[in-house]
Amino acid sequence: MKAHTYTLQEVNDAATERAFFDLPRRIYAGNRNWVCPIEESLRKVFDPARNDMFADGEAIRWIARNEQGETVGRIAAFYNREQAALEEQPTGGCGFFEAIDDQALADKLFDAARLWLSSRGMEAMDGPINFGPRDSWWGLLVKGYEFQPLYENPYNPPYYRELFENYGFRNYFDQNTYVWDIANDDITPSAYERAERVFSAGYKFRHIDMSELEEAAENLRLIYNKAWALFSGVKPMTREQAQALMRTMKPIVDPHLIWFAYFNGEPVGFFVMLPDLNRIVGKFDGKLGWWNKLRLMWNLKVARRSDRIFALIFGIAPEYHGRGVESGCMRAMLEGFLRTPACRYKSIEFAWIGDFNPVMNRMVESYICARKHKMHTTYRYLFDREKEFRRCPRMGVKRRDE
Repeated sequence: MKAHTYTLQEVNDAATERAFFDLPRRIYAGNRNWVCPIEESLRKVFDPARNDMFADGEAIRWIARNEQGETVGRIAAFYNREQAALEEQPTGGCGFFEAIDDQALADKLFDAARLWLSSRGMEAMDGPINFGPRDSWWGLLVKGYEFQPLYENPYNPPYYRELFENYGFRNYFDQNTYVWDIANDDITPSAYERAERVFSAGYKFRHIDMSELEEAAENLRLIYNKAWALFSGVKPMTREQAQALMRTMKPIVDPHLIWFAYFNGEPVGFFVMLPDLNRIVGKFDGKLGWWNKLRLMWNLKVARRSDRIFALIFGIAPEYHGRGVESGCMRAMLEGFLRTPACRYKSIEFAWIGDFNPVMNRMVESYICARKHKMHTTYRYLFDREKEFRRCPRMGVKRRDE
């Protein structure tokens, strides 16, 4: 059987960018679970004026064409020097990969990303990942193809796993997503007891007020920097980043879904959840002009068409670990909103819980009793094929050579 010949072309004008955006529409044609990403969100990733990762980094995109000139594949490669230096070796990334089922094509795309990154001093590449925050476009879906993805969470055909692994990518860590049915599921009796103890000890839990977003952003930043400083590769969140995050979320925030835990008046934990936009934007075909923005706000705020909650991020200051704060927060949310007539949501998905964080996985499984729903894998490819491969260390555990 004759091998196909593929040609790579850099995305550097409107025509090649249009081909980059349109390819997934062909690959996922007829797939009822796939939701077309909002094109403007993707444009921001590759716009130096709107993505601060470019301040100390670069990005490039390619499309691949077959002999007939049809677009059959795409990939992006990128690096940020500050982020790269946090890893064992300078590590860049590749992402936004899409391709027909052909290993030769995938190899050509991966080779392009690897060679480009190597020429810029990188010694490894993670993929598929985002040139930006981990809560968007991060990881390859390896379980849960039968479910609709959360907003800006990756979705891909099953054969992508073989394309990555046959090239030589290895599993760096898995990201679990759990689902919890609001009407039928419940936290465990022991979680209720733990919650009762923290209530009696003086802990307070409340959801935010829309007039307090600036204060909420700062409280989130302080707790986040304590809670996630244990994980190598995570940069502290700046005040500006926290405020920008809250401004970005403001149009879609439901204040009943963002909760803080307090002890002696000081914030010690948070739980940030959002209505899942994929329940609404699936009919937009990737476009978010003024009319679709109006449709989005109407369906979100008035018609309340989003029946699924996206649990975005959860954190507890390390000095309060093991005291039942997570149980108290979940019980407060249940009694204060989720189990009241005002709540129209049906399910919560707890996403992006890395296997490097066994405490969080155990908490979600054992106390909240959520069920594992989907799994994404972040792969790593070491350019030196003789170098020992090591998976991501567990939270709070240093490398053995540190």
